[in-house]
Amino acid sequence: MAARFATLALLAALVSSGAACSRSDSDAGIDPTEEEVGASSIEVFDAPEFFLPKLGGGEIALADLRGRVVVLDFWATWCGPCEESIPVLNAFFDAHRASGVEVYGIATDADGAEVVAPWVAEREIRYPILIGDYELAQRYGAPGLPVSFVVAPDGRVIDRHIGFIEIEDLEQSLARARSYWRAVSSQRL
Repeated sequence: MAARFATLALLAALVSSGAACSRSDSDAGIDPTEEEVGASSIEVFDAPEFFLPKLGGGEIALADLRGRVVVLDFWATWCGPCEESIPVLNAFFDAHRASGVEVYGIATDADGAEVVAPWVAEREIRYPILIGDYELAQRYGAPGLPVSFVVAPDGRVIDRHIGFIEIEDLEQSLARARSYWRAVSSQRL
């Protein structure tokens, strides 16, 4: 009983501190545990495929991004830590887009583009936004929001970041993805 109370208190502290968001009552989801918040290295797995509408027009399929490192950031307009991550993701996007690194925000809001578009414009998000849902985030293994996944050029997820993300975390994940890809590519020769 005491352990359960301690876990609940920790989760409440994490959410109130902005470390991560649970889903709203209308979007019932789960909260991350202490061990999950900020975690980055995970067991490598095949990224679930998707074909999503892009805010502003067009569509993106994960398969179309093969050959590039891809950062997928799942978020929602009602999530405070999601908003706090925008400057970091903007800076990472600006620093690496010329080198073929892709950054996509995947909005999980139930009301879709109608709610997302003005929110994105107001916050001056520079990286492309896709309109998804929390079900896709769960297929990736998201325990809450925000959560970012780093996908290697072969379509395998090599890192996961839960909660607010730091630029150093993204840079380390990019280095890990490139190292992984060099190792995998050399084995194919």
